Amino acid sequence: MESTALTLSSPILNHTNPHLKPRIHTYKSTNNLNTSVIAFRSYSIFNNSSLFFQNRARYDLSVVRAAASTPEASGESTNPAAIGRTLQLAAMFGAWYLLNIYFNIFNKQVLKVFPYPTTLTTFQFGCGSLMVFIMWTLKLHPRPKFYKSQIVPVLMLGVAHTMGNLLTNISLGKVAVSFTHTIKAMEPFFTVVFSVLLLSERPTLWVVASLVPIVGGVALASFTEASFNWIGFGSAMASNVTNQSRNVLSKKFMVRKEEALDNINLFSVMTIISFFLLIPFALLLEGFKLTPEYLQFAASQGVNVRDLCVRSVLTGICFHSYQQVSYMILQMVSPVTHAVGNCVKRVVVIVSSVIFFQTTVSPINSLGTGLALAGVFLYSRAKRIKPKAD
Repeated sequence: MESTALTLSSPILNHTNPHLKPRIHTYKSTNNLNTSVIAFRSYSIFNNSSLFFQNRARYDLSVVRAAASTPEASGESTNPAAIGRTLQLAAMFGAWYLLNIYFNIFNKQVLKVFPYPTTLTTFQFGCGSLMVFIMWTLKLHPRPKFYKSQIVPVLMLGVAHTMGNLLTNISLGKVAVSFTHTIKAMEPFFTVVFSVLLLSERPTLWVVASLVPIVGGVALASFTEASFNWIGFGSAMASNVTNQSRNVLSKKFMVRKEEALDNINLFSVMTIISFFLLIPFALLLEGFKLTPEYLQFAASQGVNVRDLCVRSVLTGICFHSYQQVSYMILQMVSPVTHAVGNCVKRVVVIVSSVIFFQTTVSPINSLGTGLALAGVFLYSRAKRIKPKAD
């Protein structure tokens, strides 16, 4: 007996492949039930196979399209803009380190024969102010727009900026450059303290743990430092307090983005404020020392007047330039990346100053310095770890 079985199609399959039509299979069999089952299975296998290959083709096409849109396929990995930005950052980091090295060397040379740190710092801020006005005049950077709400915060930041740089110069005039920068490695400690007191920020366990080698290393280096001097030590430590209070205050006050100055203009304004703030203090504490008489006295210490003047101008240029570049880098990278770069910079400055001035460093002193710098690096890494929400 000849029987015919019609396979029922699934709505889902028909929706996926509307061109697929049910097949009719004819079998000569005396068992209608078996014929229907065989026909249904035949159609299902055929239909599912078609669906599989159809979906597979769609998947392969999507993979090809996705691969074609990747940076490697489209050539974006060699994007000239990305390469240019990387090279620019590398050049800026190199300039930051190099300018800082030259500043510390020239500054120490001048302070050895011209022991008037307030006058020298005022002169350096004067050079920086002149460079700022040139930058604004030539429109190398847009001039800042001031708001009434900015006056008090910026003045406070200017005072802290003034004191921090003045105290650093006092320390550099009293102790070795390497020792001053070893003490200044304690900056993260004061950052954490002021963040807790002024911003009510709670540091993570990792941040607190990273402070232990910093404090221990500075203490060990201080006990074994050949050029140890209480004025130099106290000035460097006080500069940590003022510099980090400046950083925390800038974070506290500059919260309204529409009124906040960018990093470059904020530094420029602080430089001008520092120059005018220091003029009366320099005259009051040290008198007017930029006279031929005092310059001749400095020349009698082993540096002629011409070299003294040239090195003083170079300290002013390097002093402003390295800080300017630092703020420019901070505007391009994250604060954590900047902190890591600052840690490396301190290592470079310490090593270069030890080599240039042939500073005697004992093994224990080296261990303390290395421990402190390692702690600073761990601190910068610990800042990446975000505290868990309560």
